[in-house]
Amino acid sequence: MSTLKEIPCGKTVKVTKLTGEGPVRRRIMDMGITKGVEVFVRKVAPLGDPVEVTVRGYELSLRKADAEMIQVE
Repeated sequence: MSTLKEIPCGKTVKVTKLTGEGPVRRRIMDMGITKGVEVFVRKVAPLGDPVEVTVRGYELSLRKADAEMIQVE
């Protein structure tokens, strides 16, 4: 199982699980990243932080720490 942080640009993946605790997990879910949703990785900054993704038709920037909590397939 890999995390969103490990996915290269241009790939579309499906969220399988959210790890992480309380408020952080809640914030990720509030952004529309929930189990079963497809996420397209648009861009990864040169140092890997942040990761730009498209979810449910809108664009998001995620910190590397947040992207690590999102398990995908």
